[in-house]
Amino acid sequence: MVSFDGCHVLRHAIWPNDDLLIELIGFTPATDVLVIEQIAGMGMAVGAEVFETCFWSGRFIQAWPGTAWDRLKRLPIKIHLCGTAKAKDANVRQALIDRFGPGKEKAIGTKKAPGPLYGLKGDEWSALAVAITWWDTRRT
Repeated sequence: MVSFDGCHVLRHAIWPNDDLLIELIGFTPATDVLVIEQIAGMGMAVGAEVFETCFWSGRFIQAWPGTAWDRLKRLPIKIHLCGTAKAKDANVRQALIDRFGPGKEKAIGTKKAPGPLYGLKGDEWSALAVAITWWDTRRT
């Protein structure tokens, strides 16, 4: 989960799905939009994890107390941030660092001198990529 205002990462966390559901139910949206990465069929067989993700995505949207929500597929995110559909997660992460940098030292920083992306880990990078792409391409 990442909260982003167009310039700054306001909040980021990794929660178990049940906890995130409770957080969403108790949230008071003003002008906020819930944006979720949409599962896309890529012609490959998928496992139980993909179906579980679909299930939870629907629950999150249903629990969202606001009326504004959207979904973005991974392909437009990679094209927007990296300029190519062939980008991998490492390329997306580097594009985010470049956007908030230049360089890892400025974008992420250190414990003593944290940058705007300090503390992001794991799936938070993907959540930020979703948030930035939505902000840049779909926000009205």
